[in-house]
Amino acid sequence: MANRRRGFGRRPPFRSYRKIFVLATEGQKTEPAYFAMFNSKTVQVKILESRYRTAPLQVLDRAKQFARDTEIRKGDEVWLVIDRDNWTVAQLREVFTGCRQHNFSLAVSNPCFEYWLLLHFEDGRAVFDARSCRVRLQRYLPEFDKGHVEISKLRPGVVAAIDRAAGKDRPSCRDWPRTTGSTVYRLVRKLQGTQ
Repeated sequence: MANRRRGFGRRPPFRSYRKIFVLATEGQKTEPAYFAMFNSKTVQVKILESRYRTAPLQVLDRAKQFARDTEIRKGDEVWLVIDRDNWTVAQLREVFTGCRQHNFSLAVSNPCFEYWLLLHFEDGRAVFDARSCRVRLQRYLPEFDKGHVEISKLRPGVVAAIDRAAGKDRPSCRDWPRTTGSTVYRLVRKLQGTQ
């Protein structure tokens, strides 16, 4: 009997699962630029374009429309990233309730998203409004404006920002911060695979 060689054919390439985070944001430039830095071999960040519809309920509508039009795979997540700004408690409560109904997650910065960026450099105490927040942020990012986010300067402070936002001295909240604060850390922890 002839000695047969065992054939080892090529295996089909292994497809690793790349978790998708779909983000509906209020901001058209800053948030998309910031969250793009978390794209990796295991995470894909997909930003839903705002097209000038940036009130929280419009951001929620954009996420719901995406969910209706696209099959969301098990394990993927849809997040709304909004600011407290001057929105009423009733508007924010409606967004929070809508997120729960559709199994979306919510990340809110009070007063604005720039507060989350400021936490990459300092504890953010004594920030009372969006203007004072932007002034303080420009101490660390002098070139900062809505169209220019210096990711290379923010990247080293991501872990510190998470710690500052989630720190023991901040009141815990289930929905959104009523005073100065940010729950964006919850999303960033997931993007980094640390939660």
